[in-house]
Amino acid sequence: MMFDDIKAAIFDLDGTLVDSMYVWKKVDEDFLTARGIPTSEDYTDKMRTMFFETAAAYTKETYKLDESVEEIMQVWLDMAHYEYANNVRAKSGAASFIRLLKERGIKIGMATSNNPYLLRPCLENNRMNELFDCVCYTSQVGMNKSNPDIYLFTAKTLGVKPEQCIVFEDIPEGIISSSSVGMKTAAVYDESNEQFVELLKEKSDIFVYSYTQLIDEWKK
Repeated sequence: MMFDDIKAAIFDLDGTLVDSMYVWKKVDEDFLTARGIPTSEDYTDKMRTMFFETAAAYTKETYKLDESVEEIMQVWLDMAHYEYANNVRAKSGAASFIRLLKERGIKIGMATSNNPYLLRPCLENNRMNELFDCVCYTSQVGMNKSNPDIYLFTAKTLGVKPEQCIVFEDIPEGIISSSSVGMKTAAVYDESNEQFVELLKEKSDIFVYSYTQLIDEWKK
């Protein structure tokens, strides 16, 4: 089994451990609706590719809002915080699978582009906050997941070599970059990555439709 030589598992959060990919689209829609502005697919698509502050500046300029960029960002964060703290749920079997890894002596890390304000209540709400030996953020390395730095940083924090890690991700960029530094990879299915399923299957060591599937295979 591919976990035989693994000493650490590194998990992404959004779309990998929790079903949260709906949150930001909901925030976009609710934010505009509250201001009497109709939503559009064009706006939503553009927002996906922007950094947080850039997206706020774009929104302010596009819709001529009186709020400052900082005020817009805080409103968005507060709206997202409510969802993460109350409504975002872990994928079926995710917590049980992590506990199974921990029972086998495998260290557990998280490498996320999210931030503590949203992550901590989400983990607490899903009773997963005690499962991780470390939580690392892309903001700590100053690079997004197209670069392997966040995965190398997490491995170093856990005290293991890259080749002793397996990375669980739902985006091709994360799978490809972590694989480039010798890490094993597990691509996790999420509705949001449907269009990338074949690419994820091609680039990862294993493709995971559900954590219950992994648990069942482990116990065979």
